Amino acid sequence: MSNKHVLVVEDDVDIREMLAFSLEKAGYAVVQTEDAELALEKLGTLLPDIMLVDWMLPGMNGPDFVRRIRRDDLTKNIPVIMLTARSEEADVLKGFDTGVDDFLTKPFSPKELLARMKSLLRRSSNDEDGSLQVKDMMLDLQAHRLSVAGKSVEIGPTEFKLLEFFMQHPDRVYSREQLLDMVWGRNVYVEERTVDVHILRLRKLLSPYGYDKLVQTVRGSGYRFSDQ
Repeated sequence: MSNKHVLVVEDDVDIREMLAFSLEKAGYAVVQTEDAELALEKLGTLLPDIMLVDWMLPGMNGPDFVRRIRRDDLTKNIPVIMLTARSEEADVLKGFDTGVDDFLTKPFSPKELLARMKSLLRRSSNDEDGSLQVKDMMLDLQAHRLSVAGKSVEIGPTEFKLLEFFMQHPDRVYSREQLLDMVWGRNVYVEERTVDVHILRLRKLLSPYGYDKLVQTVRGSGYRFSDQ
């Protein structure tokens, strides 16, 4: 059983109850609220391990709520998955700017939600000691070093940033444009094919360890990092 606490902020009672049922069945302790103001009250007495937040909430919306909690030292590092309607997909990049860790578009399966939550919780526990790990591949965020099975691997600064982003956001497809925004930054002009060049370099340095297969091409969409 998980014993992890989840705060669900969702105004649709049917969706909220469905989430609570699935999460409790998976062993999570669930606290439910129907708006951001109530969620902020809950955060005064409860620090959850992860939060599921609807984008369209009455009063303060989801992105504004996330901005608010990211300004507070107590809540700034809690992983957040934003639940969005398909019509809000264009706003996803904007949502990342607020500090959201991942997005799920409705309707979604409980299985997909639980997989995303597991990845985020694993990542946040790794982040506490300044490292990210998948299998025996370790990325030391403070020393800027990559190692596999304890052996140091030579990696360039751009490949390091790219791998860091992938390891922080596993099992999700990103377009070249999104990767440019997230890894290179919006104020840097780089052509989209530059992403392909650095993906190739990253795969080449991971190849001797068999980890090049973790960086997957999704035809017509972009790239995904997954150990599945």
